[in-house]
Amino acid sequence: MSEYLFYPGCSLQRTARPYLDSIMAIQGILGIGLAEIQDWNCCGATEYSAVHHIAAFALVARNLALAARQANGAQTVTTACSACYLNLAKTDSYLRRDSQLNEQVNKSLEAGGMHYQPGELEIRHLLDIIVNDVGLEKVKNSVVRPLQGLRIAPYYGCMIARPDRDHRWDNVEHPTALDRLMKVLGAEVIDFPLKTHCCGGHMTQINLPVAYDLIRRLIHSAHEYRADLLVTLCPMCQLNLDAYQVEMNKYFRTDYRVPIVYFTQLMGLAFGLDADTLGLGKEFIDPRPALAKIGVEAPAEVPAPKARPPKGAKEALPMPRMPAYEEVEE
Repeated sequence: MSEYLFYPGCSLQRTARPYLDSIMAIQGILGIGLAEIQDWNCCGATEYSAVHHIAAFALVARNLALAARQANGAQTVTTACSACYLNLAKTDSYLRRDSQLNEQVNKSLEAGGMHYQPGELEIRHLLDIIVNDVGLEKVKNSVVRPLQGLRIAPYYGCMIARPDRDHRWDNVEHPTALDRLMKVLGAEVIDFPLKTHCCGGHMTQINLPVAYDLIRRLIHSAHEYRADLLVTLCPMCQLNLDAYQVEMNKYFRTDYRVPIVYFTQLMGLAFGLDADTLGLGKEFIDPRPALAKIGVEAPAEVPAPKARPPKGAKEALPMPRMPAYEEVEE
C-alpha cells in the first residue's frame, strides 16, 4: 500500500464532509493510505494573503513543517481541496525561488520550534495521485457497477491546473485527467468547454449578481450539453454550484436542476459502495433522478431546494474584514 501525508483542510470537516467520507471509503480499494497531518491549521483560503503577505505564507508553511516532521518515509503531501492544493504548492514553490521570503517565513516558524526546507515534500492533488500513481487500469479493474448511461460534465475549476508550477497536468486550459478517470468508470463524458472556468469563489459574499452570472454560465453549459451530473473536485465549486443554484434560478428566472457531486463519490458508486456511505443525499440539488440511471438509490432525506439566506441576514456567512490598521510591508 502506498502511503501519503494527507492535508484535509477546513471545508472537508464541515460543508464538504461528503467529499471526505467518500475519500475515506475508497482509499482501501485503491491501495493507498492517507495519514492525516497532525495538528494542521487552515491554509488561509484565498483571502489571507491579501491581509498579511508573510503571515499568510507562514500559516501554510506551518502545515508543511508539520508534514515533514511526520513524514516517516512519505515524501508526498496530498489534498483534495483545490484552494488548499494551490496554497500548499504555491508556498513550497515561492520558498524555493525566493530566498528572502524563505528566510522570513522560517523565522516566523522558529517561534513554534519548526522549520521547513522548501522542496522537501511533493505537493499533489488527490486526482493526480489516483490517475498517475494508482493508475487508471487499477481503477478500471475495481469497477463492479459501471456508470453506463450517465452523461457527465467534468469540472476542474480555475485553481487546480493553473498555474501549473510543477507540471502536474497535461494541459492547463484543457486538462484531461478527470475526463479519463470518469471514462474508465463507464460514464459518458461530455467535452465540457467551461471545465476550467471560475465558479466565482467567494463572490457570493461580495457581489451576488456577478456570482450568479458566473454560476449560470457553468450550469447553463452543462444543461446545454445534456449532462446528468456535473462532477467536481473542489469544495468551493461544489458549494457554489449546488447551494446557490436555486437562488441563481430565481435571479435569472430559469429552472436548471443540475446535480453537483464529487468525483470520489462517483468512484465509490462504481466500486459498488452504497450512496449513504459516500455522503450522497446531502446535496441541495437532488441527484436521485440521475443516479437512478445506474440503479442507485440515494437516501430519501435529500433537502428540498431552497435559497441561501440573503446577504446581511442574521444567518448569512460572516464576511471577512480587513484590519483597521494599514499593513507595513516588511
